[in-house]
Order: sequence, then structure tokens, then C-alpha cells
Amino acid sequence: MVEALRYVWPLLLCSPCLLIQIPEELLEPPVITEQSSVRLVVFPTDDISLKCEARGKPQVEFRWTKDGIHFRPKEEEGVVVHEAPHSGSFTIAGNNSFAQRFQGIYRCFASNKLGTAMSHEIQLVAEGAPKWPKETVKPVEVEEGESVVLPCNPPPSAAPLRIYWMNSKILHIKQDERVTMGQNGNLYFANVLTTDNHSDYICNAHFPGTRTIIQKEPIDLRVKATNSMIDRKPRLLFPANSSSHLVALQGRTLILECIAEGFPTPTIKWLHPSDPMPGDRVTYQNHNKTLQLLNVGEEDDGEYTCLAENSLGSARHAYYVTVEAAPYWLQKPQSRLYGPGETARLDCQVQGRPQPEVTWRINGMSMENVTMDQKYRIEQGSLILSNLQPSDTMVTQCEARNRHGLLLANAYIYVVQLPATILTGNNQTYMAVEGSTAYLLCKAFGAPVPTVQWLDEEGTTVLQDERFFPYANGTLGIRDLQANDTGRYFCQAANDQNNVTIVANLQVKEATQITQGPRSAIEKKGSRVTFTCQASFDPSLQASITWRGDGRDLQELGDNDKYFIEAGRLVIQSLDYSDQGNYSCVASTELDEVESRAQLLVVGSPGPVRQLKLSDYHLLKQSQVHLSWNPAEDHNSPIEKYDIEFEDKEMAPEKWHSLGKVPGNQTSTTLKLSPYIHYTFRVTAINKYGPGEPSPGSETVVTPEAAPEKNPVDVKGEGNETNNMVITWKPLQWMDWNAPQVQYRVQWRPQGTQGIWKEQTVSDPFLVVSNTSTFVPYEIKVQAVNSQGKGPEPQVTIGYSGEDYPETSPELEGIKILNSSTVLVKWWPVNLAQVKGHLRGYNVTYWWEGSQRKHNKRHVHKNYVVVPANATSAILSGLRPYSSYHLEVQAFNGRGLGPASEFTFSTPEGVPGHPEALHLECQSDTSLLLHWQPPLSHNGVLTGYVLSYHPLDAGGKEQLSFDLPDPELRTHNLTNLNPGLQYRFQLQATTKEGPGEAIVREGGTMALSGTPDFGNISATAGENYSVISWVPQEGQCNFRFHILFKAQPEGKVSPDLQPQYVSYNQSSYTQWDLQPDTQYEIHLMKEKVLLRQMAVRTNGTGAVRISSSRSFASEGWFIAFVSAVIVLLLILLILCFIKRSKGGKYSVKDKEDTQVDSEARPMKDETFGEYSDNEEKAFGSSQPSLNGDIKPLGSDDSLADYGGSVDVQFNEDGSFIGQYSGKKEKEAAGGNDSSGATSPINPAVALE
Repeated sequence: MVEALRYVWPLLLCSPCLLIQIPEELLEPPVITEQSSVRLVVFPTDDISLKCEARGKPQVEFRWTKDGIHFRPKEEEGVVVHEAPHSGSFTIAGNNSFAQRFQGIYRCFASNKLGTAMSHEIQLVAEGAPKWPKETVKPVEVEEGESVVLPCNPPPSAAPLRIYWMNSKILHIKQDERVTMGQNGNLYFANVLTTDNHSDYICNAHFPGTRTIIQKEPIDLRVKATNSMIDRKPRLLFPANSSSHLVALQGRTLILECIAEGFPTPTIKWLHPSDPMPGDRVTYQNHNKTLQLLNVGEEDDGEYTCLAENSLGSARHAYYVTVEAAPYWLQKPQSRLYGPGETARLDCQVQGRPQPEVTWRINGMSMENVTMDQKYRIEQGSLILSNLQPSDTMVTQCEARNRHGLLLANAYIYVVQLPATILTGNNQTYMAVEGSTAYLLCKAFGAPVPTVQWLDEEGTTVLQDERFFPYANGTLGIRDLQANDTGRYFCQAANDQNNVTIVANLQVKEATQITQGPRSAIEKKGSRVTFTCQASFDPSLQASITWRGDGRDLQELGDNDKYFIEAGRLVIQSLDYSDQGNYSCVASTELDEVESRAQLLVVGSPGPVRQLKLSDYHLLKQSQVHLSWNPAEDHNSPIEKYDIEFEDKEMAPEKWHSLGKVPGNQTSTTLKLSPYIHYTFRVTAINKYGPGEPSPGSETVVTPEAAPEKNPVDVKGEGNETNNMVITWKPLQWMDWNAPQVQYRVQWRPQGTQGIWKEQTVSDPFLVVSNTSTFVPYEIKVQAVNSQGKGPEPQVTIGYSGEDYPETSPELEGIKILNSSTVLVKWWPVNLAQVKGHLRGYNVTYWWEGSQRKHNKRHVHKNYVVVPANATSAILSGLRPYSSYHLEVQAFNGRGLGPASEFTFSTPEGVPGHPEALHLECQSDTSLLLHWQPPLSHNGVLTGYVLSYHPLDAGGKEQLSFDLPDPELRTHNLTNLNPGLQYRFQLQATTKEGPGEAIVREGGTMALSGTPDFGNISATAGENYSVISWVPQEGQCNFRFHILFKAQPEGKVSPDLQPQYVSYNQSSYTQWDLQPDTQYEIHLMKEKVLLRQMAVRTNGTGAVRISSSRSFASEGWFIAFVSAVIVLLLILLILCFIKRSKGGKYSVKDKEDTQVDSEARPMKDETFGEYSDNEEKAFGSSQPSLNGDIKPLGSDDSLADYGGSVDVQFNEDGSFIGQYSGKKEKEAAGGNDSSGATSPINPAVALE
């Protein structure tokens, strides 16, 4: 049988008692197996159960003592003894009088003929029903700001109890840094407020053992209000003195408490001067007033100081802690079998503070009561018995005691005589890996105890090698295993009666090794991380690689979306802060495992800030408050700063404003606040990964009102009529009001005068001053006022009353022709005194009057260019060559446009556009006929055409080109073409300025096209007509052919149906004047060559059979209905036509109603008027105003090139503020002269 020793050997080495497996035929001394705890607290209604169970052979008998006197449970009333084997337990039924009568210290004794075992002392404490002593509770009177202590003094109890302070409505008294309950149950007030004034402070004591809660009489706390609360430095309420001494028990929890009073409320800090606080075992509770130190050890001896601080000073208390310990085992005596003549040594080594006293008992009797002889002696706490005999079989007791507790151990000495026996199986196989330690078992039994030795195959002891070492229980250990340690080993056990031997087989395997382990990583939250692991194994062993996270097998988590494990690779998706920790790769076989660890740190923005606290409320009078908070989780990246924000739920709910930032190592600050704001604070931690989640909002505080500290800005004065001035400003934000409401004191007077200021107080952010002169400067002041006073003295701003239309027009300097489509217009600056306002710029209006060949008789759109006031020129681009234009230049201000200067100019000839509709028609195998139409845009007087052509595969041949000097020419026949080549043809129209854009076509002669292909040709017929349609093929030469219809069966050509010539590219032809119900034969002919033949039959009365049944379409009612519908449609069409013919023509009254009243609306800096110059529409007054975005036509490029006009905005000081853009002229397809609606922002000028 093969065994893995790594699972077995710790059990074999743990205790020598495993050697004591007494055979069934032997007797066994008593052994206590179960007993009650050292202390039992019972209540009147509880059943009392005292346990004592033991095993032994022969069967054990039980007896009890109470307070050292023999106690017989069976003879006691109300006591039930458990009649069960190996049990001496008994139960006392629940009864109030019984509980008091049976309290005391009990001990159980279990005996048979081999000895007596003894239980530890069992203390039984009986507790009655708790009652609060009757007392008269007087009211507690205290002045606001002073400290007070409300006593609780609950009844004493042997079991822990819980204290709660509540009011008569069974609501807990709120506790914080100022109000807190001590460990003794008293309620402490560091300073009282008027809100603490209540008459029902009730102390409640909860006794879990009796499951009862009792109440103290209510305490009436009366707080006298005061106008001045006196600040005072801290003073300790508990403990009252400056130092105290405490004893802490090792392994228990140490609780230290400091409660202080003072105003402002003190804060508590704990110091350990000698050493740093053990952070992993220390917790702070009750708002830092209580320190808990877990699992106290000897190293925790020393001084602990609590420090209470506020802004006026501090107070401290020193706790001097001494750590003591109840007795605990260093070496516990063990039961054992002995042979006759041997010496027994029972070691009883204990420790404690103070040092425990050790006493021995034999069979439950103290050594003083045992007959002593030379066999017995006690040396340094050990009991030694020599020359043992069977009559010396006994049970001994070692008892250690100090003031903190008692230890008891039973150990028997069993003297027998047995032959040596090896309990371990023979010929077992053990496997281990190189470098490890193997344990070969040899569990021997006998009396006297057999000696055990291990031999190799040669019979030599193996202990000559220092790597081999034996254990007292017979096990052989072999450390630092090597491959040559594989083999057979012999265990030999012998005593004075016999000698036995077994064989153990050892196989040493190759050790598992991790060749590449995972590497520690730092990753950002939400990302992924990959760990890799590679290992080598013994080929004869089954191997595996698993992953663990903080000691847990990740494969057992079952979170497939989180972890991906495959082939020595671990991938963790969507990292969160809970994923950080230690990850290990475990390479294992059934014999060994090795582990390689890596640490994962998940970094990211900080966690939320917790527990915002406001204090120092008395500073609110100075618009200050103290804010503190607990540090946020830094998520492995130091917090760089804290951002403090506030919200005013009254004025701007859910909108947060920043108050500033503090360094990341700071967790409190005194905030400077503004008057009359309902502050709710929150704090956000920030590190290099960004801000974390904001903290919950704090409690709300309100600062007192105050006079405004700011005045409005952006004060302006502008008129929207010629006789007024509108004063506007940017109103104060609510945060600058400093009161529930704010108003504005507006003052004004003409500039340059020292007269009295006129003033008016308003709530809205504007004021209209009426009855002013036109365009007069004023001095303006606007001051904020509220219920607490006025703001600071405001600054003076210059504003102007309303503007009027300019009275002068710019004088034109001249027009320079730049090219056939661009001109430069120049003018002299206007006299500013005649502008009647701020000169905003110049408006240049121009429109096309017609070509020099043909005058335009219809209305066209006007085009606009707006330039700033400092410009005296404009470039007009995108003009038509060889055309006449009309030009107007007007100055404008905020009111509108002034009178215009007019001028007419003409553009020179330019090159024409490309010819239209160039077609190629095949004449023969060597000739082509070209058809074209003249260009839509002549741009001058056409002088002819230029025709160029060359073969596409010319192989270096030059292009052929020649002039066609006749401008009226529309066709040209080309001959002597190569029938096997494809040509490219280019045609250009010319004026005196030269040739224009070319139109290009490609094609070849008839020979290149081959036999004409009429793809998908078909013929359909009606009653007196037929339609022939076909699909021209790509690359097929265009040619003319004729179509002939022949009536059948006469076979004669009808005199009315002459052959019709058709173009191939036409794709369809309709033949009319056919006879109904007649068969026709159709011939497609070219130069007497039949290209295609087909037949068709027309419809007719002869071919259509009429049903005898009447259709509803022939019914009179249906005919009448259709006729009525047609008449109604005709009437509607006529009405629509009449309405459309009247469009745009309406009465002067309608015009006035629809026009915007320019006198009632100010000219805005940021917009210009939008207007149209159609024939049917006119301005509402003699002076047009700008309103909207005026867009220039084709002026963008020229403005950039010449700087004459720009699409920018300018303010009233001359900087441009409006944006004007236009659309370039578009030529109408097909040369039509129609145009759409005329508009400056949608010009559509038709080209000839």
C-alpha cells in the first residue's frame, strides 16, 4: 500500500499519547471526557445542569463534592441524576429557591480499581431577578454651555449587561462628540445646548440572561439659556484624576476610556509614548473616546495616554497598564503505559503572571494525605516514581493556580507487562520528492516500551547519516532526500520479551519546480491583468497547476465572467478594488506542491469621503465654520487634495459650487463663507487618477445677511428709439446678493456736466430713460442694494441715447476692373457727424442688369457685401463677364441704412462656357457627323469654335485641330477617319478672349461598331398607334435609319405611312395613324439594308369582343359622379391660379402691419437686418433697416485676397459684429432665364 506521508506525519508526531492504544483485553484507568465550564451563572427559571462524563475499564463510578464537602445528588430534592453509562451528570430543575441553595464550588471524581480522575472546580453562581433600587430623582439644572453627567448606576450582575439611554417615546438619545455614554452607563455632556432641555432621559438596563429590560426613573434635564457661552479648555470627566493603574489579562481585550468636557467640544487622541500603537489590534470607538486593544500580550505593558484638546488648551490622563496572565501550559503531563521496574516522570510545566503555584494529587487526594515512600519525589514541579510495579497503577492530578485562574490535568500511570508489537503494516511503500523530508512509520507497542531502531538492506543502522533522525514514537525521518535514498528500510522493535521487524519501501521522485512564476502588477480599476505560470514535474506523477487568490482556490468561485484560467494563465477581467491581494500559482502532484506568489494592486480614483462634521458654529457670525471629515480610501494612490463644494438648496438645488481645495494630508479646514447662503457641504478626494465619489452632503448652515460686496458688471447704455436710452447690466448672481432679495440703484446724467445725478431703484436688470436727445453721451452708474445696505461705490460708464438713420451717403472714388468677373469698388469715408450714431460699416449692394448682347427685362436678385467702418473698399467677385451691373453704397449705424450712392459699370468679355450636347453620328466606315449646341454662357460675342481630335491609341500621333469660324455652325462632318480606331473629340467655343471650356466625347465609325445591335427590341400597339423601343448598346455608334410599316395581308405600303428617319440613340419611336385591328410588318432599314424585321397587330373593334353583360362603368350614375368630380377639380385649380396671381400684391396697410417697426426696436450689435428687394416687396419706410444676417454674393474669396471686405463682426466702436455671407451665382441649366424668390440670403440670378 502506498501512502503520502505529507498527510500522515503531523498526526504521528503530535503527541506520545498515540502510543497508548490499550488492547481490548487490558483494563483502562478513568479518563474525564466531558465536564461543565469553570463558571456557571444561572437564573431563577433556568435548569441547572452539571456535567461529568468519563470512560474507563472496569466501568467508573462518580461522586461529587460541594465546597469541599461530599455531595450526593440523588438525595437532593429537585435533582435528577443522569442514569447513563460513563456519566455522573445531574440536573437541578429551575426554581428560585433552589438556585440560591445550590450555588457553590463543585468537583466531580470518577473512579475504578485502577485509580481516580478528578474534574476541575465548577463555580455555580445563582442570580436573582434584577431590580432597580428605589430612589428620588431630582431635576438637573445647568446653564447653557456647561457640562453635566446623568448617572445610570444599574443593579450589579454576574453576567454582562447592556445599557441604553432613551426617551419616553422609546427613541435613542443621539450621541456624538458632545454627548456620549461611558462604559459605566452614565451619560456625559461635554457642553449642553438649549436643545438638550428634556424631562425624559431614561437609562435602560438589558439583562440578556434573564431576558429582561428594566428602566431607571426619568431624569429631567433643565438647560438655562444664556446670551454668552463662555469658552473653556478641556477637563476630563472620566477618569477624574491624572493617572490610573490597570491590570490587563493576556489574551483578553483591554478597554480604556476618556470622556472630557469643554467648549468648544474637545476631541480625543490616544498616545502610546514607548511604542507605536499596534494598528492591527487597536480600534477606536465612541467618537474616539474608547480604545480597545485586542488579544493583549506581554509586549502591551506600558503607558497609554489620552489627550483631550480644543482651541483653548488640552487635558490628559495616563493609564499605566500591567499585563498579567492566568496559568497556561508549557508542558502538560501525559498518560502512559509502563513496564515493571521502570521509572515514570510526569512533567507539569506552567506559566502565568504572577507565577502559578503547582500542586500534585494522586487519585484525587493531595500529596499530604498519601503515604510517602522513596518511590515518590517532586523535582521542579515534576512527579517522579521509580521501580514501578503493577500495584503502582494510579491517576495523578497536576493543579496550577494564581489569582487569575486555575489549571488541572489528569495523567495516569498504568504498569503492565506486554510483548513488543509493531502496529504499522509491513512492506508499506512511501513516496516523497527530492529535497523534502520523508517519514517512515514504525508504531510499536509493549511494556516495557520497546526500543526501536532502523536498519538499511545491509543491516547497518541508518543513523550514521546525519540526514536520518528518529522520533520517540518510532518514526524515522529523512531530510533533504536524494534520488539514491530510494530503497528498502527495516524497523526493529524489541523489549525484554521479544523482537519484531517490518520492511518500509521508499521511492524518491523528482521535485516539482516553478520555472516561471507570476509577477506582481499594478493595474487601474476596470482594466484586466494576466498572470502566467510555468512548472516542471516528475513525469511519473500526475500534475496540475491551479490558482489561488488570498488563499482561496479561484476555480471554486464559479465566477466565469471574472476569471479566465487556461494553460498556466490567469486572466482577471474588469478589475475592482476588491480584486487586489496576493495571487499564487500552485504547481502540485500527489506528493508535493510549490507556490509562487504575486501581489496585485488595483489603483484608481479615491473612494468617497465619510463622516463630514461641522463645528465651531459660533464662527458663523464671522461667516466662518470648521469642517472636518474622515480620510477617503486612496486606492493605492496618494490623495493629492480634497475639493470642498457647497450647494444652496433654497436658491440653486442640485448645483454644486467649489469653495476651494486643501492638501491631501489635511482632513479639516476652517471655511470662509459668504453672507446669507444656505450651505450644504460635500468633499471629494482627488488623486492622480482623478476625483472620487463625492461625500454625502453635510448638515445645512445659514450665514447671516450683509450688505452687497459687489456691483453689477457689463453696464451699457443704448437707445432703441431716437429719444430714449436703455441702460442694461449683468445682474448679480444669487451668491452675491448677501440677502433674500437684491435691487439696483441706477444713476445717470449727460456727459461733461456736473449736474445732479438722476436715479431710480429697480429690480429688473434694465432701465429705459425717455425723452432724450438723439445720440447724446451719458455718464451711468449702477449700484447693488439690499435690506442691509448698499454695495461699494460703482464705476462710471459712458452710454448713448438712441441713434437715427445716417444723413449722408458715401462718395464713390471709383471702380477698378480686376478681371472679367471681379472689380474693386472704392469710396471716401463719410462725415461721422452726419452718421447720427455709431458708424457700424458700409453696405454694398449690386445686381446684374443684363448682358451687353441682351438687356435683362425681368427683376433679378440683389447681392450684398458688408464691410466694417474702417474699410473704404470692397471687392466684388463672381460677376458675369460682358455684363452690365448697378451698384449702391450705403453707410449704416445701429438704427439702419443711410442714403445710397449709385453707380453703373460693365464687365469685359471673357471666355465662353463649354458647348452643349455634343453628339456623334456615324455616316460611314470613315466618316462621322458631329452635332452640338452653343454654350449657355457666351460671356461675350462668339467668334466660332475650335475642334480637336486624336485616336485613343494614337501611338504618338499628334492631335488634329482646326478652327470653325462660323459662330452659327451647329454641325460638322469629319471624313477620312480610320475605321478601326476609337477617337477622342474636343470642342471649344471662342470669343475674342480666346477659347473656353471644352466638351469631350469619344467614339468611332460604323466599321468599329459592326452590325447594329437592337438589344431587347419590342413593339406594342394600341388602336391606332404602335411603339417600338430598344436599348442602345454601350460602345455602339449612333446612326440614322428609317422605319417602315406595311399593312398585311395586302402587302402594300399605305400612302399615309411614309418611311420615318430615327436616330439609334433615340431608343424608341411611336408610329401613329395606323388602322385598328390590322396586322403590320415593321422593317428597320439603313441605306436599303434590312437591319431588323418584326410584326405587330393593332387593337380595334374587330379584335375586341364586347361582353353581353353591362359594366358598372356604363351606368348613368357612375358617369354623372365622375363628371362632378372633374368639375370640382377644375374649380379648385382656377381658384389656386387666381390666388397665386395675386401673391405679393397687397395693400399698403398690410405692408405696414407686416413690417417691423424700426422705431420700436433697437439695432443689436450682434445682428443686421435681413431684407429683400423684390418688385412686389418694399421697405416699411423710406429708410431701410438691417435686421438679420445679410450675406454677400461671391465676395468671400475676394475679401481674403484684397482686404476690401470681411465676413466678421464688429462692435459699436467699429469692430465688426455681424456675419454676412452669400451664395455664388449659379447658372441655370438649359439657359432658362427663370428665377426663384429674391432674397439677400438666397440669391438666384439667372444667366443668359
